[in-house]
Amino acid sequence: MSLRRILTVAINVFWEVIRDRILYLIIIFALLMGAAVRLIPELAATTEKKIILDIGLAGISILGLIVTVLVATGLVNKEIEKRTVYLLVAKPISRAELIVGKHLGLSAVLAVLVAAMTVIYLLILSLSRIPYPLESILIASLFVWFELCLMAAVGILFGVFSSSLLASLLTFGVYLMGHSTRDLVAVGKLTKNPGIEQLMMGLYLVLPDLARFNLRNDAVYGQVPYLPGLITDAGYGLLYVLLLLSVAIAIFSRREF
Repeated sequence: MSLRRILTVAINVFWEVIRDRILYLIIIFALLMGAAVRLIPELAATTEKKIILDIGLAGISILGLIVTVLVATGLVNKEIEKRTVYLLVAKPISRAELIVGKHLGLSAVLAVLVAAMTVIYLLILSLSRIPYPLESILIASLFVWFELCLMAAVGILFGVFSSSLLASLLTFGVYLMGHSTRDLVAVGKLTKNPGIEQLMMGLYLVLPDLARFNLRNDAVYGQVPYLPGLITDAGYGLLYVLLLLSVAIAIFSRREF
């Protein structure tokens, strides 16, 4: 694979997504945070600060997920539906370079999106004189980005062989189940049925363990996870992304256009 061609694809994807005005969600996030800061104080004063901190991080994660699913599932599928894929595969660019480039481009957009929402989040907290653990919040935001990059790979994989709507539904399904994989194992043990236990364990091994990237609770309470654990979880995410992109490339390479 050529790094130059991959970067070319990534840059094109980056500016294409930016031109789609997808970053207008930043304004929506700012409005939601402003409303939360105004409305939450009506609740119990003892929980006010923690609720606001949690809502902000949850908002970054949810809005980022919406962008990821809507964009990732259409990155390849849109090229197929519009038949522009014929022009792409006719050029001196491999299908592997196309998949990797699109993922890198979307990951760059998500980095800008998460960074912008985090800055707005911290700015609103500062203007509202709400104390916050800066280091914990920055780490939590970084791992939100890791999670979104993984979900982008999931969306691209499904978009390679299914329609945009089906790919979006499947990606959302993986997200929901990915945050429940540890519960699936516990449920399997409670049934005391060997078959169900094996099924649940199989789902746990196949589905991404997205709970690794949810550090919101740590951030709210100002806790900083141990560095070895952070490195392990980041490495897990990277390996999972590489696996998903490899499968997507294998499927896309077998498709005839």
